Amino acid sequence: MNAPSPRLRWAVLQDFREEGWHSMDLYAEQVVKNLGKSGLAAVEAVAAAVDYRPRTVRIPILGTTHLARNVDRMLNRHWDYGRYVKRFARLEPSDVYHVVDHSYAHILLDLPSGRARTLVTCHDIDAFRCLVDAATDPRPWWFRGFAQRTLAGLRKADLVACVSESTRTAMLGANLVPASRLHVVPNGIDEAFGGARDLAAEHRLDSLLGTLCPDFRSCWPELVHVGATISRKRIDVLIEVAAAIRRRYPKMRLWKVGGRLQPGQVERARGLGVWESIVELPFMAASELAALYRRADLVLQTSDSEGFGLPVAEATACGTPVLASDIEVLREVGGEAASYCQVGDVEAWTAEALKLLKEGQSESKERRAERARGGSRWSWQAHVDRLVGLVTNGGAAV
Repeated sequence: MNAPSPRLRWAVLQDFREEGWHSMDLYAEQVVKNLGKSGLAAVEAVAAAVDYRPRTVRIPILGTTHLARNVDRMLNRHWDYGRYVKRFARLEPSDVYHVVDHSYAHILLDLPSGRARTLVTCHDIDAFRCLVDAATDPRPWWFRGFAQRTLAGLRKADLVACVSESTRTAMLGANLVPASRLHVVPNGIDEAFGGARDLAAEHRLDSLLGTLCPDFRSCWPELVHVGATISRKRIDVLIEVAAAIRRRYPKMRLWKVGGRLQPGQVERARGLGVWESIVELPFMAASELAALYRRADLVLQTSDSEGFGLPVAEATACGTPVLASDIEVLREVGGEAASYCQVGDVEAWTAEALKLLKEGQSESKERRAERARGGSRWSWQAHVDRLVGLVTNGGAAV
């Protein structure tokens, strides 16, 4: 009788939740959840449990500033996390150390030398843009110093998993990591987005929408945007397109999921007369988000750059029409299931959105089903199996 294969201890080094990067928290959760289900090897997933220590933000007056938050972030990332990893590796040694966010890659510099495999998931090259394109991303010396340290950690990794071919191409173009260590491992989406309707989730969503927008049942059309409000998301385009649609359809609602609009964005929305039609929703569980996609008439993804574009994959898997920026990575994810417009061209976005809304009023169930099939190719289990295969095969294709 053959002896059972030894379990592979896989340390998942995740972001501090206090930083509020929802997509990175989601990624870590899915990796931990699916590692134990992999059929390629027996894996024991162990999630890092390092505590975030606020320091500067507790100082009166100074603590409310952006500087204080950044100082705390750097201290926790580059000092506290490093000390934790050294202790963690000594007391609970693992076979694999997986940094789930490339902007935390400096953690690998604090790992002791040994036989363990190291893996970093790279979502985009934003963390290193100040090093490779300082003209478009000028940063102070101290920021570049931390970026250099993070890049040194990334270059120490045995394997770097890029979540899209576009990300791998960008990494190669910037000469950040040798091609032999770069592998494309596409993200997945939760099963809720490709599954059957969840009536309980729809009821919970209705309760939330009713609380925030009492007349939500009479709204039309319903637009959805999912994501943060940082500059590359091009919320300026989103607001202007929503304002133009509202002028045609006064009962329009834009459900803005995750990340409250910044003061300047709110001011712009007020100036265009569309603020009252924007309802800010928190990040929500996959089942409620799937219910929101399914009730939406159109999902907008206005970003000028992305590492993958989860909302495009999620919404198309729900059969919902998607209008996305015409950039390589979103075409890679959306394929023929989505429609595209040039980044920042508000007039073109407005015209295409109005066209899609009109077509949607008479869209067949077969067309929605066809779109859903196009979005159902993304799987978290496939993503994790690919990671396990890369590690157990020494980086060879699986």
